[in-house]
Order: sequence, then structure tokens, then C-alpha cells
Amino acid sequence: MTSERTGDYGLFTERFTQNPYPAYEKLRKEDPVHAVRFPDGQQGWMVTRYSDAEEVLKDPRFIKDMSKIYGGSMDMLSVFTQNMLFADPPDHKRLRGLAQKAFTPKMISGMRGRIQEITDELLEAMEGKERVDLIDDYAFPLPIIVICEILGVPSDDRDKFRLWSNSLIEGTSGELGASVYQHMNEFVQYLGQWFAKVREQPGDDLISSLIQAEEEGDRLSERELYGLVTLLIIAGHETTVNLIGNTVLSLLETPEQRKLLEAQPELINQAIEESLRYNGPVEFSTSRWASENFEFQGRALKKGDLVVVSLNSANHDPEKFADPELFDIQREKSPHLAFGKGIHMCLGAPLARLEGEVAITSLLKRFPQMKLAVESGELEWRPGMIVRGVKELPLLLK
Repeated sequence: MTSERTGDYGLFTERFTQNPYPAYEKLRKEDPVHAVRFPDGQQGWMVTRYSDAEEVLKDPRFIKDMSKIYGGSMDMLSVFTQNMLFADPPDHKRLRGLAQKAFTPKMISGMRGRIQEITDELLEAMEGKERVDLIDDYAFPLPIIVICEILGVPSDDRDKFRLWSNSLIEGTSGELGASVYQHMNEFVQYLGQWFAKVREQPGDDLISSLIQAEEEGDRLSERELYGLVTLLIIAGHETTVNLIGNTVLSLLETPEQRKLLEAQPELINQAIEESLRYNGPVEFSTSRWASENFEFQGRALKKGDLVVVSLNSANHDPEKFADPELFDIQREKSPHLAFGKGIHMCLGAPLARLEGEVAITSLLKRFPQMKLAVESGELEWRPGMIVRGVKELPLLLK
């Protein structure tokens, strides 16, 4: 692997976390397949151009199951990776098929009424307040309540899931401290107790069906059950939290686009797609490894090399998108990569889109006078290699 030049681009610094797009522009021009040391200490390649990103996401030579190269792992982290996101065919098809039943188009469209109910309840609770944190009061609770209802998790436990989820996400910044491992242990213990209850009294929720599948034999192992539930809980709400937060922020920072959407609410779907492209909720793809030695865009990849795609950089590539730095809700249909591409494309994308659509439309209608309570530059962005979103989004409602 060539020498790292991470410092030349300021990658993974606080400044980069606040606004990575200038660094991405430079990388796309100068070093689009960039040798880098990631925050967790691993060396690998960062892919930043759209065409290259699309190829990595679809090329079967880039595999997801690192145990095929480096052998199995039985540490605490491995509990969370026994799922379709870290699997290759044929295991991937089997695991995705088990979860797919909860995310069919018919199931998702049938949830609109319930999502609207939850949204209205959250907005009602915000009514009368002069200042709120949109993340705490709205963007977080909506998707966590929805995914908890799909899975059968008591909604009273949603704050625990937020703590555990944040630990796992922030652990990707390379800081696997004692508190991260403590939260992982708590999460695993919780799941074990929960699974035991479901085995005794199964319901009509997704977890009950997954446990029944596990008990049928070879369809789902115990570790796969833990891994799949972890993925659904975390991915099932993290993407939407940041989709809502980032969309509201972009609309507040571009008043003309906000006015356009308020005047033409039928543009909401285009607004969601543009938000996914412009400042997507998932910063990087999950890890892939080269399954063999081969050349990729002039780079000599060795078997076992780590390769990560910057989804947000690809979505700002001027070779694919005209005026990519403009937030334009009237942009033509966007082939963005915010939800990935190929067999690992996000299973919950239709649910995230629906939640975002309902949340943004209802918020703008209920609080047309809302504005940022602080300057944009004062907002703190979450650390870690996976999600892109602010920790808090303080708003004045009146």
C-alpha cells in the first residue's frame, strides 16, 4: 500500500467532521483512491469518486465477511457483525430474506397512518415550548418508536437503545473505551433476556418470527439472531434520525428552498432525495475487503486490503451531479448512493423515506415560524465513521 497522506487532507479531524466536503473535493481531483489510516488504526483505501464508489459497492471481489480472509473472531464486537451487512452470498440472501418480510412495500405503506399518529403526538408535546432540541424531541423518538413497534421492543426502553447505539457508532471513531464495552455488554444481556421472554410468549412481531426461524434449525444461528436484531435496531433508527435532522438543517440554511417546499408540499419526496444526496445520514459505507490481488483505478490492491466508500463524497461528484454543492429540491431524479448500491442496498430505505416525508411535512406545517436557535457553525457533529448528523439541533419555534 502506498504511503498515507491523511494529514494533507485533514481527514477525521474536528474540522473535517464539521464539514468534510472541501476535503472530498480535493481527494476526488488529486487522489480518488486514497491510502489512509482510519480512526480505529486500520490502514486501507478510501474511495471518493461516484463511478469508483458504485463499482466497489457492486463488485463481488470486494467482500463483506472478513473471516474469509482473516479467520473467525469471537470478541464482543463480533456479536454485532453476524448479520446480512457483513455477509456475502449465499448467507447474505438467507439473512436478508428473514428480515425482508417486515419491510415489504405493502407493509411500509400500511404504516403511514401509525407514523403520522406518532408524529402528531411528538409535535403536540412540542407545542407551547419556545425552544426545543429537534433531535431529542422529534428526530430521535419518531424512528425508535416505529422500529420498536415493528420488532416488539417495549418503547419504554428506547432511551437505552439510544445510549447503546451511540456507543457503537462512536466506537467507530477508534475510541473503544471501557464505557463502550460496558454498553455493548449491557446490550447483549438485554437482548438475551428479551429473547428468553419471547421464546416463552411469542407474539406477531418480527423478533418472534426470527426466533421461531432460529428454532427451526439451520436458518438462523444464535449469533446471527443477535447480529440481525442489533442491525435492525440501530440501522432502523439511526439513518432516519439523521435524515430528519440534516433535512431540517438544510432547509433552514436555504430559506428559498424552504419557502418553495412550503408553497409546494408535493415536492417533499424530491426534497428528501436531495437531502440524502446533499448531506446524507450515512457518511461511509461499511467495510469491504479485497478478496484477491487486483488493480483498481491504478492502485495495486492486495488480498485482505480494507476498502471504504465515502458515500457523501460520491454524492458530491460533479461528474455525476450538476452544481453538487447546491441544495436544490427541484433537482432531477437523483441516483445518489446514500442507501448504498447492489445486494447490500439498505433494506429499510423505504421506511426511512416515509418517516422523513411525514416528519418534515408535519413539522413545517405545525411550526412555520421555526428557526435555528444558534449559528450553523456552532452545531456539533457526531463523531465516528458511520453516521453524519448533529448531536443537537436547537430550534426556536416562535
